[in-house]
Amino acid sequence: MSQTLNPNQPKNQKVNLKTQIPGPKSRAFREREDKLLAPGLQGFALMAGITVDTASGSTVTDVDGNTFIDIIGGIGVNGLGHSHPKWVKAMQDQVARASVGSFTSEPRVKLLEKIAENPPAKGVNRMQLYSGGAEAVESALRLAKCHTGKYEFVSFWGGFHGKTMGALSLMGSDFKDSMGPMVSGSHIVPYANPYRPPVKGMSADDLAQQCVELATKQLKMSSAGKIAAIIIEPMQGTAGNVIPPDTFLPAVAEMAKKFGALLIVDEMITGFGRTGKQWGAQWSGVKPDIVTLGKQFGGGYPVAALMSTDEIVQAKPWGNPSGSSSSYGGNPLAAQAVLTAVNIIEEEKLVENSRVMGEYFLKKIKPFEDKFSIVGDCRGRGLFLAIEMVKDKTTKEPLSKPACNKIFGECLKRGLLTMSYASSFRIQPSLTIDEGTINNAVAIMEEVFAVADKEGWKNF
Repeated sequence: MSQTLNPNQPKNQKVNLKTQIPGPKSRAFREREDKLLAPGLQGFALMAGITVDTASGSTVTDVDGNTFIDIIGGIGVNGLGHSHPKWVKAMQDQVARASVGSFTSEPRVKLLEKIAENPPAKGVNRMQLYSGGAEAVESALRLAKCHTGKYEFVSFWGGFHGKTMGALSLMGSDFKDSMGPMVSGSHIVPYANPYRPPVKGMSADDLAQQCVELATKQLKMSSAGKIAAIIIEPMQGTAGNVIPPDTFLPAVAEMAKKFGALLIVDEMITGFGRTGKQWGAQWSGVKPDIVTLGKQFGGGYPVAALMSTDEIVQAKPWGNPSGSSSSYGGNPLAAQAVLTAVNIIEEEKLVENSRVMGEYFLKKIKPFEDKFSIVGDCRGRGLFLAIEMVKDKTTKEPLSKPACNKIFGECLKRGLLTMSYASSFRIQPSLTIDEGTINNAVAIMEEVFAVADKEGWKNF
């Protein structure tokens, strides 16, 4: 395997455990925090119980001196690796100069020019910046309304676009239970999930077309004929790093045209090299009307964006002064964060590294399908990978939550930070990860799966 990493980046990173997990200092900090922090923090952080002290590349070290390999990657945020030295230096310099406000700044001008050199699609080169992914998605929905004069939206089973009300109404899972009523005019249709087809009997070869035909029938019956946009992840993240057939996104784009709707492609997780290409939509060659961006393109700084065409962004009132603005979006510090991150991704060839190391990671875990009874499927594109953990390989019944939690705990005990708390075990490490660190992570996973099989955790 060829490596394209900056030679200064840490390699062959290893676990180093000094106390039980979590250690006494971590537990003490958590006890203090739990008295004041509202509940609802991300599940893996609560379950791990550790208190972070420092982090570098693909490792995290807690206040007790325990060093863990991190293949969670901030759920897609940690593209550059923890504390990338170039990014740290650029942020230190910028915060000493200017950090707040919407005035034009040199970093923002350079950032806009930089991304316009390699946009999500030809002509999709107008950007507006925000402080978080859901905020960018909400803006995309408003823009679609303003441009089309329509008010209905379509999303997909398993889809996740944020937790604000418009985005929540388009969430394709039971997460939104007890949070209704949802925004009217929201429609959710089947996504082409090859491992778990939405309807029993759908053939793998025709899955994309069958899903779109079913979606079209549903929308003709349930829509009021005012569909403003269809929003889709080119590959679904929260649903379990689901990779649809490459024919699916073009079929969805064609469906959008038939309904006179815009196509919003949500590249929050899949953008900037995560899947081994610059953009997730490039795997199918689709041209979106609007794209939402975020996660790793900020290098860890909370920043997101929307991109669209010259024509669409002129829509009023979205395009009026303050019509699409954000208090924090595009300030000098945020702009510098993105500019530096995008430059590092290009200079260190991290899109290519994602492809190469993703292929290597998948090659290492693919044998798990035959080796372990709880592993039903291993898949991936670039460093966007997943393992389906099942009770039964024939029925594909998901592994129970208690069993998944046990796998998470056993990985943690051995120094590996994972998203194995769900049956669709997502793997999204830093784009700077190398072979040695992958080998060290896979060795722990293999050990835990062997214990799970031996002790019969699939019977939980």
